[in-house]
Amino acid sequence: MRPNTLAEAVEIVYAGSPRDVVLAEFVDAFDLAKTDQDRYASIEDEPRLTGDDRLDALVGAIAEYLAKQRRLGRVPSWAGDPARRLANPWFTAESPTAGMREYLTFSSPVEFASRNIFTEERPLRRARGLQST
Repeated sequence: MRPNTLAEAVEIVYAGSPRDVVLAEFVDAFDLAKTDQDRYASIEDEPRLTGDDRLDALVGAIAEYLAKQRRLGRVPSWAGDPARRLANPWFTAESPTAGMREYLTFSSPVEFASRNIFTEERPLRRARGLQST
């Protein structure tokens, strides 16, 4: 089942489904939404804090990134909660070398880097891309 909201995606992950798969499915649903109002509605409700610091920070970054990249006009206020930031850096590459860490540090979008998440330049890129309406 594809989650229609980011809060729903967090619940599915919290129940034990693979984080990367569920969040990718959410991004697909977000991109397939018919209007910007529908897109904003899918990130508007605050997902619960799960106690998984990485997941909690990641969903804040995702909400802010999607809102800004898709020019929705506003970012949900919950995304700025200090609980949505990591105390220690997280480099999302598996076993990153020093060179990879440096690359990720400089290529990460500010929405992720400001939360101490270091990832690729376009972290939510999907093969499908935005759909025309």
